[in-house]
Amino acid sequence: MKKEKILISSCLVGENVKYDGGNNDITADTFIQKLLNEDMLIPLCPEVAGGLETPRVPVEIVNKKAINQEGEDKTLFFERGAQRALELCKEFDIKYAILKFRSPSCGSELIYDGTFTHTLVTGDGFCSKLLKENGIEVFSEKNMEKLEKILFN
Repeated sequence: MKKEKILISSCLVGENVKYDGGNNDITADTFIQKLLNEDMLIPLCPEVAGGLETPRVPVEIVNKKAINQEGEDKTLFFERGAQRALELCKEFDIKYAILKFRSPSCGSELIYDGTFTHTLVTGDGFCSKLLKENGIEVFSEKNMEKLEKILFN
């Protein structure tokens, strides 16, 4: 039987790809441990896959563009990374993704508002939006229990 593959933000599995050079490691979570043990996770950082370096100046979405804190437009990098994520999903027949909450790439449902004041607004990051538009169900580390029920119940 073929195991389901799941795309995951690589920062969530401990890769140091965040804008500040750190990560958001959640591998101690028992559900994530189970997915790792079953070799079900495919990690990707869309921002790095799109060509951005680590560390990098923070980016938020402003008028549907990815603008860094210095006012530079990084939209092309975000679009390129989202496209790479979609290609991986197609290659591995991925139906689900666990992506970083609030990220301008990976955020789903809530993202920062573009003022760099940690204010949240309803919306999706570039990668989340593209994946959802292509039928891939997106979860964050804040609502993984829904995916766990889908996969293991």
